[in-house]
Amino acid sequence: MNKTKYIYSKAGQLLYDEVARDLPIADYHCHLSPKEIYEDKPFDNIGVMWLEKDHYKWRLMRAFGIEEQYITGKAGWKDKFFAYCKAIEHSPGNPLYHWSAMELKQYFDTDTSISEENAQTIWDKANAVIKQKKLSPRKLIASSNVIYIATTDDIADDLQYHKLIKADKSFKTVVAPTFRTDNVLLINKPDYAEYIKRLEKVSGTNITDLKSLCEAVEKRLDYFAKQGCSLSDVGIQYEADADFDYATADRAFKHALKGKEVEMGDYKKFLGYMFVYLSGQYKKRDITQQIHTGVYRNTNTRLFESIGPDCGCDISSNSLDAVSFARLLDEMDKRNQLAKTVVYILNPASYYQALTACGSFRDVLFGAAWWHMDHYEGIAENIKNVASLSCLGAGLGMLTDSRSFLSYARHDYYRRILCSVIGNWVDFDEYPIECAKKLIYNLCVGNAKERFMK
Repeated sequence: MNKTKYIYSKAGQLLYDEVARDLPIADYHCHLSPKEIYEDKPFDNIGVMWLEKDHYKWRLMRAFGIEEQYITGKAGWKDKFFAYCKAIEHSPGNPLYHWSAMELKQYFDTDTSISEENAQTIWDKANAVIKQKKLSPRKLIASSNVIYIATTDDIADDLQYHKLIKADKSFKTVVAPTFRTDNVLLINKPDYAEYIKRLEKVSGTNITDLKSLCEAVEKRLDYFAKQGCSLSDVGIQYEADADFDYATADRAFKHALKGKEVEMGDYKKFLGYMFVYLSGQYKKRDITQQIHTGVYRNTNTRLFESIGPDCGCDISSNSLDAVSFARLLDEMDKRNQLAKTVVYILNPASYYQALTACGSFRDVLFGAAWWHMDHYEGIAENIKNVASLSCLGAGLGMLTDSRSFLSYARHDYYRRILCSVIGNWVDFDEYPIECAKKLIYNLCVGNAKERFMK
């Protein structure tokens, strides 16, 4: 039996070797581009693969003091890659240190430690593999044994590339859209009225009030469902008010249509109405809703204005208002509109609050360690908290939440940690090995496959 990194229990090693290691991946939440998957263009170099879209890496490089030109600026990919190697050398304990090493091993067959001194060696070796194998999105997906990918798509998206991928019978991985509602809910965005015009066009609906907005949303949801959508998603920073009424929500929406800023109290009531309404629509179509909360976005104004969103300047926000959240779930439940739900919390201080709120309702699950929490301790803490306060075996395991085609190493990272935690319970005779094997399979792929690949 080989000793595997990040596994610190005897039974954990056995569980990894016999169950987890070679299981396929169902990546039910990511930000991969369906266009890139369809076009399947070979990558030019490891700098592009590692650094073009990865705001995790950008954030680390800024923390080390790297100048922006070597992060998102005009410097060449080789210079950016060398800068990243310099930063990662000084970042032990950061998950990027773990992930990057695992990616080098998995995709480029090298154990060379990442450092400024070794940057040229890694650059040459990785690029030789890229050229030799003509590494492309589909090749990386296939070599990672990925059977299902759920991308994240605005509800106004035409899903053109999903259709083209589906029509290509040579590509075996299922690529399904996810119904992302942020843009229809963020009514105080400066370009909100313009977005509604776009939604009008794609839905064939004249949107003048809340009723017609909901009609347009339903048309888009039906369209997504026909393209294999099994999931929705929302990740806005404001909490919804369960004490909503239709009149206030309608007034808030009409106000936003005129390009006027909506008062926060009315905004939250609009959100409350829409959250409950959308949950009901998802339930009707057996679509699982994902709710991401506990994040405050775009804290660096200068970088937001020059680069845009998703540039690595989002933070863990204040603790969840558990009472408001529970009341919102209750409102969905009272109206028989509570869909299957997965909740992701970015602030670990809110774990107990969120888990106990989720536990008050059927099939409301606590999601995987998300974003700033998907390091070793964060993943282990997430597993233990779910086990302590909920039903661990009902969970859906890991997801990449990534824009990189190399990020499937994160599933292996999670599996090692999962096996280590569960294996420790087996070692101390707190859980039988036979049950542990079933649990590991279900959390790695079984539950997600059963739910989303119907």
